[in-house]
Order: sequence, then structure tokens, then C-alpha cells
Amino acid sequence: MQAEERAQEISPAISLASDRSRDHHQGQCQLDRLNALKPDNRVRSEAGLTESWDPNHDQFQCAGVAVVRRTIEPNGLLLPSYSNAPQLIYIVQGRGVAGTLMPGCPETFQESQGQGSRGLQDQHQKVHRFREGDVIALPAGVAQWCYNDGNERVITVAVLDVANNANQLDDMSPRNFYLAGNPHEDFQQEQGQSRQRREQRTGRQPFRGHDQQQQCSNIFCGMETSLLAEAFKVDEQVARRLQNESDRRGNIVRVKGGLQIVMPPSLRQDEHEQEHRGEHRNGLEETMCTMRIRENIGDASRADVFTPEAGRISTLNSHKLPILRHIQLSAERGVLYNEAMMVPHWNLNAHSIIYGIRGQAHVQVVDHSGRTVFDGEMREGQVLTVPQNFAVVKRSDQQNFEWVSFKTNDNAMISPLAGRTSALRAMPAEVLANAFRISVEDARRIKFERQETTLISRRSTRSGNWAEA
Repeated sequence: MQAEERAQEISPAISLASDRSRDHHQGQCQLDRLNALKPDNRVRSEAGLTESWDPNHDQFQCAGVAVVRRTIEPNGLLLPSYSNAPQLIYIVQGRGVAGTLMPGCPETFQESQGQGSRGLQDQHQKVHRFREGDVIALPAGVAQWCYNDGNERVITVAVLDVANNANQLDDMSPRNFYLAGNPHEDFQQEQGQSRQRREQRTGRQPFRGHDQQQQCSNIFCGMETSLLAEAFKVDEQVARRLQNESDRRGNIVRVKGGLQIVMPPSLRQDEHEQEHRGEHRNGLEETMCTMRIRENIGDASRADVFTPEAGRISTLNSHKLPILRHIQLSAERGVLYNEAMMVPHWNLNAHSIIYGIRGQAHVQVVDHSGRTVFDGEMREGQVLTVPQNFAVVKRSDQQNFEWVSFKTNDNAMISPLAGRTSALRAMPAEVLANAFRISVEDARRIKFERQETTLISRRSTRSGNWAEA
């Protein structure tokens, strides 16, 4: 409980300060109804599946985000790409290795003398190992690749903050720019609709360029082969391969024989052992080249809030992972045991995009006028957006419910409505008595009867009636 109390004592002056600007069109968050949504678009590749939610949906437009889920089969390689928006990626299942390509940073992983062909030793930037429960932060415009070297599928869910100031393209549309392959766009249908609206608004027709632009879709496709050959100092036949014109494998390809890259043999264990020993940088000496981009919030030992009968919650903000200060996002990982509740609360300074990992729970969301805008079950694989300041309550019944929430502030805060740290407990009993037209004695019961702070179990409620908890 001490960790939970410390989390609640973070200075609002620090947490509420933000240089993010979310310039939405008027009325985008005037939502009459929310929905727990499943993916709208599915694109199969040679070694995986990409699923995306329609970013033009009202609740995603309100939050200014886009959501994509990827499934990578064993020996599957997600081709290198970068996005126009910063993003947080949560590893739902599996493990593997990933490379983040920071411009200007040194290639610190190098082959030994004599290993390379024709005397050329390979060297590249550092690779990172990831596993279930990891959160990976990616700034806008930074390219990344990902490889599944395990025996089970890797499943990731990512939230792209398209309303972030780092995205200076129009329409708040998510765009992925691939460096290789001939992939289908992750948001192909939605981007096509946005492009049509843009053409109708401006009256301009897109420039088609030469034929190569119609035959492939990575960023080299629109460049002349002779220019690529000159830029890379290779012959035109090799340069033409960069354009991948006849490649039909999609954005996740299968690596025959496994991926052979330069990587320390102990990398598999060392990074995670350092995490458990708490060997983290304090952020003062970090540069973009050495800054950590990954943190695990899935392990039970990482819980910030824990109640044996009710569940646990782990939070990740810029105090724990400094790079989040640059991308202005944070995350929360929660587990509700059966017959448990997360007390009613609101998000002070962020929208919350909830993804159901396992199980199901009953969720209610209430807007500023007291209307219930969502009252239903949230299940595995669904996404629900809770706009800033809307009140929300989660309750599990016959099974556990696990979720991850992506929040649009690097130090997102919640304000509970019930429990020891609630807004009602902070008020004088006389104020409650007059506000609710109740006796001072009943007001004191409302303030002090519930001693838990965030998570409660039905077994800990004397009457067994949730309405009285």
C-alpha cells in the first residue's frame, strides 16, 4: 500500500504540466455513446497478421490516436518502418529481438575480424530483447524492425498518438513508411478514405510519377533506379532489388534458417536480470543513443498497487522511463481477480485507451452530464476509449480481467471517487451532508467506511452489495 500512496502523492503541478497540444476540431469529444471495438481491417502477410481499428471512429478522433495489433509467427520478421506519430507498443505475448534505428547514433554491435564476406564485417546499432509485458516507446520518425526468435507467436498492440505535435501531417491520419518490402498499408482502407477527402477538399489529383510507383509500396519505389544506384554506390540490378517490385510477402516475412545477427550471447538474460536488480539509468546522463526505450510492467513483482484478494496495477510514466517525456505517453497494466472492482475514478489529464488482454469485465463510463455512455462487457481483444475526465468503473465477475491502458500524458493521473484517497474523503463531512442531503453520520460513513484505495474485492465488502462499496 505504501507504493500506492506514494503514487497518489505525486505533485499535480508536475503531472499536469505538458507541452503537448491536442488541437482537435470542435465537437470531436461530444460523444453520446462509446463502444468496445474489435479491429476493422485485417491484412495477412507471409508470416503474420496486421489488424487495425478505424482511426476515423469518433472515440479515436476524440483521443487523437490510432490502434494496430500485429501477430508475428516464429521466424517472422516485421520489416523496418517508421511512423508519422510517436507510439507505445505493448507485448501481449511472446518474445523476440528488435532494432530501433536512431539517426546519427553509432553502430556499436560489430562482427569479429574475418567473419564478414569479402573482408566486410557487419556492424549495426544495438538490438534489444523484448518479452511479454514489455512496453516499447518509439518517437515519431524513428524506424524499427522486429523479429520473433521464439517458439510461439508474438502479439503486439500499439497506440499511435497522431494528435501529438510531433505529427505535422494533416488529417491526423496514421501513416507507416516502410524501408523494405512491398507491404499493404496497415491502415489501407482508412488512409484511402482520408486521401479521397483531402483530394475533394483541395481539388488536386495526386502525382502518379513513373510506373514503379504503382508496383510497390516502400519508400524506394518512387525513386529512379539510377539515383538509388548512385546513392548506395551499387549497380542498378542491386538497386532495383531495394524497390521489391515483385515481392508479395507483405510486411511480415518469414526468415528461412533463422535470423543471424551480431548480438551478445548473454543478451537474452542480462537485460532482464538488470531490470530485476533495479539497475536503471536516472535519465540525467541519457542521450537519444543510450536512452532506454523498454520497460516491463507485466510482472507481478512490478506492481505499484497490490491487494491479495482484488488484483494489482502497474504504472509506467516518465519518472520510470524518461523517453516518455519526449513522446508524451504513458501506460497502465492491470489485473482484476474474479469478483473484484477498480473503484470509480476519472483521468485528470489524459485520455485512456483500454485494450483487453484476457478475460472480461463489466465497465461503465459516465460523461459530464451524468449520462452513461458505455455500460457493457469488455472482452479480450477489444479496445475502449475513456475520454479525459469521464468517470469509469470496472468490475470482474466469474473470471479475472487483464488490461493495458495507453494514456495521452507522460504522467497521467487518476482521481478515485471512493476509498481512502478519494475526492469525497478529502471533503468535510458537512459539505457531503449538505451536497447529498444526508446526515453527518452517513457522510462520515461514506468517507471512512471504505479503507482500500484503488482495488476492492467483493469478499471484503461486508454486505456483499456492490452499490454499498
